[in-house]
Amino acid sequence: MALFMGIDIGTSSVKTLLTDETGRTVAVSHREYDISKPNALFAEQDMKLIWEKTRETICEITAGLGQRTEEIQGISFSGQMHGLVMVDRNGELIRNAIIWCDQRASRQTLDVYEVVGEKRYKEITLNDLSSGFLLTSLLWVKENEKWNYEKIYKVMLPKDYIRYQMCGEIATDYSDASATLMFDTRRGEWAWELADQFGMDHSLFPDCYESDGTAGAVNVKCAEETGLREGTPVIYGGGDSIMQQIGNGVISEESPWIANIGTSCSVNCATQRPVFDRLFRVNTFCHAKKNMWFWMGANLCGGAALKWLKNNILHMNSYDEMSALADTAEPGSNGLVFLPYLSGSRSPVNDPDAQGIFFGLTLSHGRAHMTRSVMEGIILGMKTTFMIFEESGITTETMIASGGGARSDVFLQMEADIFDKPVYIADNHEQSCLGAAITAAVGTGQYKNYREACREMVRLKDKIVYPRTENQERYQESYAVYKDLYQTNYELFQRNRKRIH
Repeated sequence: MALFMGIDIGTSSVKTLLTDETGRTVAVSHREYDISKPNALFAEQDMKLIWEKTRETICEITAGLGQRTEEIQGISFSGQMHGLVMVDRNGELIRNAIIWCDQRASRQTLDVYEVVGEKRYKEITLNDLSSGFLLTSLLWVKENEKWNYEKIYKVMLPKDYIRYQMCGEIATDYSDASATLMFDTRRGEWAWELADQFGMDHSLFPDCYESDGTAGAVNVKCAEETGLREGTPVIYGGGDSIMQQIGNGVISEESPWIANIGTSCSVNCATQRPVFDRLFRVNTFCHAKKNMWFWMGANLCGGAALKWLKNNILHMNSYDEMSALADTAEPGSNGLVFLPYLSGSRSPVNDPDAQGIFFGLTLSHGRAHMTRSVMEGIILGMKTTFMIFEESGITTETMIASGGGARSDVFLQMEADIFDKPVYIADNHEQSCLGAAITAAVGTGQYKNYREACREMVRLKDKIVYPRTENQERYQESYAVYKDLYQTNYELFQRNRKRIH
């Protein structure tokens, strides 16, 4: 039996999945870790700690397999996107990774537009720029930590560092590279024009490959530390949004759109053209293969907003408990609307100064209304991306729910009602891990392409969640209020940001 390992380097945890060639889960393991926030604008992570947690998940799986580790034919990766990891010539980390939800580099964003020209920049990358992307974080380091910048041998993305620990080769893939916003998205190569304008040596940026390319093989040190077989093929993998698409069987324009709720949340779809929003409210990145792209509108706080409510405000024990509580409140939360900009906003507005709002609070509201309104606010934010996609002339008949949100019946019904589309659910909860495992299967030749692999390894549940007509009017009213909250409070956000530490 051929086995394939998919490792997902997330923002709050690492998950490692072992599957056979039919997509059946053989084993899964995960470990949690935190984001370091030295102040309100910073978001960093210790990649040494993340490697240690990753190693623990692999060890847990290999310990349970015994001699069956010989059956593992390939390993690949899914990873949180955009973050900056820097190593010196010895491959040693220079500092903590600056990750996607970091907001320190707003001034560097303006500098890029001043030097390059906003129009020219967007022509190259097909994206708007903001804090939290590798380019702006690297410029921040160049200006504020010159001693660290001078040590850099290579920059990479978080999952690339984990792969480097396993096979000793530094490189990245097109999907993650394009999400650095230091990339020519149409042409599929680093934007050397930008590097030259900012005095960055071309050698800082690693070679790029398709996600199913072979990066190397498990080396002696990794084999000793994890129990994996030395020489096991290691495949490049890709950004978590792309791997999640593959894990849901989304590999063409005809595939459904994905509504994903993890730490962040997004609506995304695959496309065979480098399409982009003319107002740059959503992102266009490269897919797992050349000549494929994907569209994504991401909100920085998805499940993170629910976690904040659970831990900091309501002090509840579990998300299941919160979901059950939310189900006791009526759709529309009795007029309470939540704007989930607790870490600023990236899509549809690019504003690190945006903040969260509970709007419409009255004495009649309680814990159930607050919980439901946070959940609804997450979906209403995703609805804005959904509408941008439709305004651009692309459509879908169905949605696939993905991420942790797909485990909540309340979330699923909200998605069906707010998007007004039937919602399907993948049979495997760990879609990003499965996408990485599928990539390993394609990369090692088990299947000749993603279409064939997904046909064999991806299954949807029989359960389909349909929109409820009786909820439509309430959610249309909520969405109308939600859309106006940001613009109405824009100036207050700018003034109030100076008071937040």
